[in-house]
Amino acid sequence: MTGPIQEDQEMYLKILFEFHLGDPDSPIRTSQVAEAMEVSGASASEMLKRLGSKGFVDHIPYKGVTMTERGIEAASRVKRREGLMEVFLVKMLDYQGDVHDAACKLEHALTDELEHTIDRLLGYPETTSDGTPIPQVKRHITAIFSRVLLPLRSLPEGVAGTIELLVIDGVEARTLSDLGIKPGARITRLQDRFEIDGVEAQLSEALQGRILARTD
Repeated sequence: MTGPIQEDQEMYLKILFEFHLGDPDSPIRTSQVAEAMEVSGASASEMLKRLGSKGFVDHIPYKGVTMTERGIEAASRVKRREGLMEVFLVKMLDYQGDVHDAACKLEHALTDELEHTIDRLLGYPETTSDGTPIPQVKRHITAIFSRVLLPLRSLPEGVAGTIELLVIDGVEARTLSDLGIKPGARITRLQDRFEIDGVEAQLSEALQGRILARTD
């Protein structure tokens, strides 16, 4: 039985994935899932049956469930989207609220295309801001860089483009503008430095993540 994964099923998959990562060789008991999800044992058991019918878990009589390859892939995708939204909220929006809670709500709204776009915009992060790894399973990074918006740290060597956006303000923005680093400037990646309107410059990793260019 196949079909779209519902939001409540995604939440269970995340919990199962966390148990799986903690001890990949041991079955996950229904009581563990019920406690983690703060639901009754009957509710957890019913959901595990649904996930089993979709091929996400295998049932082991009297012991619990184990995640299938399909289940691990699906759970990894959910966790990856949650991690990407955490990075997006912190780095791009400077969000000051409960980042994890907000990311948990937003992750369910991401489509594959939007996930890939945000992933690219953020420079393909491997961890969240607190250092939690972002799952890489089945993560595809396109090798085609024509007319895409990229942070400078993700701009491949030899690729040219036009600076389109600076996620910077105040004195720092004015300083960069005085150096010619502003929207409309032409930029090319040269190994560990950049050529901006014909002038070479070096930029910190942090700045490279906050300046975005549209490739040719």
